[in-house]
Amino acid sequence: MKAKPVVAVLVLAYAVWLPPGLTAADESKRHATAHESRIPVGNAELYTREVGQGTAIIVLHGGPDFDHSYLVPEMDRLSDSFHLIYYDQRGRGRSADRVQPEDVTLASDIADLEEVRQYFNLDALVLLGHSWGTVLALEYALRYPERVSHMILMNPAPASTDDYKQLRKEWLEKRADDMDRRKAISASAAYKDGDPDAVTAYYRIHFKPALARPEDFEKIIARLRLSFTKEGILKARAIESRLMDETWSSPGYDLLPKLKSLRIPTLVIYGDHEFIPAATALHITQAMPHAHMVTLKDCGHFSYLECPAAVREHIDAFFRGEMKPAPLQ
Repeated sequence: MKAKPVVAVLVLAYAVWLPPGLTAADESKRHATAHESRIPVGNAELYTREVGQGTAIIVLHGGPDFDHSYLVPEMDRLSDSFHLIYYDQRGRGRSADRVQPEDVTLASDIADLEEVRQYFNLDALVLLGHSWGTVLALEYALRYPERVSHMILMNPAPASTDDYKQLRKEWLEKRADDMDRRKAISASAAYKDGDPDAVTAYYRIHFKPALARPEDFEKIIARLRLSFTKEGILKARAIESRLMDETWSSPGYDLLPKLKSLRIPTLVIYGDHEFIPAATALHITQAMPHAHMVTLKDCGHFSYLECPAAVREHIDAFFRGEMKPAPLQ
């Protein structure tokens, strides 16, 4: 991003990734109306980007070592009916300045989300979390249930240590070679030093089985590569380690029993080509009295990109109150 050729590649890639049915002029007009701002949180600032109009939805990115950039432009398709509010979680992406990894905890991430709510003067939130973002959404909802009106949990990450262990077990059984290759890359000096190419090679292996179609896989990998910098990688990696210590690596971490107390209408979106076990989404759905789960055909872990029409159909039905509980097996 520092050199003109890289900018040219980004512009070309962006043009190639226009969602179906949108012209370059349409997309340019949409992004021209996007508004960026920064929210002070302690010594840091949260980068936010908002676009669209209608019911406000705060979008929580995954990782937890990523930023929101991998979600766009496809997620922006919702902006014709919704006011989308993205932000980079503290220490990640454009919210990394003046942040040390030790500044970030699960509690600070929950508090930052509350700061975003207050900044935009929202009485009640609609939360859309993707992957790790679903964990943050659930943690916030448990802390402030009266401040959340609806939740969309897209391609959810494990809500308990046991489900995380089951995920690891399945990966070891089904993807032992991939796990060995990732381990070898993560042991290399380049990876440890935060070299963007080494980290991209790691994620090429990690996400290969996570998407149903090769062309979508290449889009995600290219987008991640463009977002990577050495400093950003090292800081986000340290933050990810801290957050994992508080959640999936913590013995007894389990949100599922607590979720039974939530009465928040919730849409759980899963894909039949997911690399996270179906039990993860099922357990969340079963734990929440007002949760409804849909499984999208020919769709993996990035459903907003892989199956945008189906995602939109189910989200619209959810807000019309037409969702019915899916049979749970």
